[in-house]
Amino acid sequence: MYLERIHDDELAQSAWLIGCKKSGEAALIDPERDIDRYLVAAKRQGFRIIAVAETHVHADFLSGTREMAEATGATIYLSGEGGDDLRYAWLDRKEGGGFYTHTLLEDGDGFNVGEVEIRAVHTPGHTPEHLSFLVYDHAGADGDPVGLVSGDFVFVGDVGRPDLLEKSVGAVGSARASAAELHDSLRWFDRLDPWLQVWPGHG
Repeated sequence: MYLERIHDDELAQSAWLIGCKKSGEAALIDPERDIDRYLVAAKRQGFRIIAVAETHVHADFLSGTREMAEATGATIYLSGEGGDDLRYAWLDRKEGGGFYTHTLLEDGDGFNVGEVEIRAVHTPGHTPEHLSFLVYDHAGADGDPVGLVSGDFVFVGDVGRPDLLEKSVGAVGSARASAAELHDSLRWFDRLDPWLQVWPGHG
């Protein structure tokens, strides 16, 4: 398995390139709008990006998921959790018409790039639809996950804010409910093996 953190120092935002050297396939999680850096990184390693995923609806940077799908033909993987208010509304508005090839993931769903499996875990709290991704290296590991792409759920020494929906879009009362969801997500996180690597979206 190949892993590369592609970091934007100005936003302190990280995208994650995860690939299988054997198949030459890769996934990109949480890209920004400026996609050239990701295309260069994939080409440098000899990867073809076949999957682009997001951990959650981003308010702190412009997502490059659509641009990556246009440039590479990759399948888009987005959250199907969180209720109807948080559905992605652009999946049927492909440049030139039609639908983007996509899959909406719910808790436990996953996809593969070669011998690497990426499995969604619903981790609400920062946002109601938030997914984290457990990463399994079936070529080199014993069946346990090797890492967690945590998005804005868990950072180094911190957790995602549960109050942003209330403060930024005026969803009155949502901060308390989000904090309770975050607490439950953290209880799940606390049960993970202590050696599991955590790959966050910021910091």
